[in-house]
Amino acid sequence: MEIKDNTFARQFETIVENGLVAVEYSFQEKKIFLTKINVPDEFEDEVFISNLLKNIMEIAIERKLKVVPILPKIVVFFKKKSSLQRVASTWNTIIKKEANLGLFFLL
Repeated sequence: MEIKDNTFARQFETIVENGLVAVEYSFQEKKIFLTKINVPDEFEDEVFISNLLKNIMEIAIERKLKVVPILPKIVVFFKKKSSLQRVASTWNTIIKKEANLGLFFLL
């Protein structure tokens, strides 16, 4: 899956068969707030959305950002994906030990 970080529009974008799927975000300090998901009309592929959110999470980890899901649909996704919470916890431990920095999920 190819994801473009459109910093001008403040959204992560990927192309699907019937259009553009975008996850809007905003930044505040070292936090990224995931605020909205835009999909083409009649797009209902929840597996695709889940994979997109997983990839966005990986991008956030690489950038050492705290992820703050705002949209209820995204909050539910992160609560269901306890493996992502474990990844964040593991990264938090590693980062604290090596650089005295933190990575947290604020749910």
